[in-house]
Amino acid sequence: MSLKKINLRNGALIFMIICAAATRLINFNHLTGWSNFTPVGAIAMFGGAYFADKWKAFLVPLVILFISDIPLDYMYFGKFMLFYSGALPVYIAYALMVLVGTFIRKVTVINVAAGSVLTIVIHWLVTDIDPWLQGTLYSKSFYGYFESLAAAIPFELNGLYATLIFSAILFGGFELAQRKFTFLRLNKELAI
Repeated sequence: MSLKKINLRNGALIFMIICAAATRLINFNHLTGWSNFTPVGAIAMFGGAYFADKWKAFLVPLVILFISDIPLDYMYFGKFMLFYSGALPVYIAYALMVLVGTFIRKVTVINVAAGSVLTIVIHWLVTDIDPWLQGTLYSKSFYGYFESLAAAIPFELNGLYATLIFSAILFGGFELAQRKFTFLRLNKELAI
């Protein structure tokens, strides 16, 4: 595969991820019941599935999510900050979501839907460790962790809906684009 073809493909992937990440700046939190409706799971999974170089699969989505966090943190905390309390488990969850995407060998509705569910389960289990251990709402016992998980269900359901919708847009859009523009395909995809 030529370097130009790889750069065009990677450029298209990066452009799609940036567009999806930009939707994070739409403040759904003011709408009752829309908290956590974000494309982060879809972005992470999409990057993991489509970048041929696995280091790019992790680096590109994580860097773009990090950059999009900066204005979000300002909107939420009222000041610019690079990291916030609880950022480490969130980025661990993002990296695990990318890993889920790397296991999607064939893009099908079932594979993407199953990956979407798995990414939200990962987000739910990993990101709720911080409010449990660092917060004051829950006891430090396993019961407290399960209380934290139960309280997060409405937020994670919104995350699941968003991940399913944004995954359909990202994966479906790129699959359609690959059919129309062969330069977006990898050599192994051209042979199929």
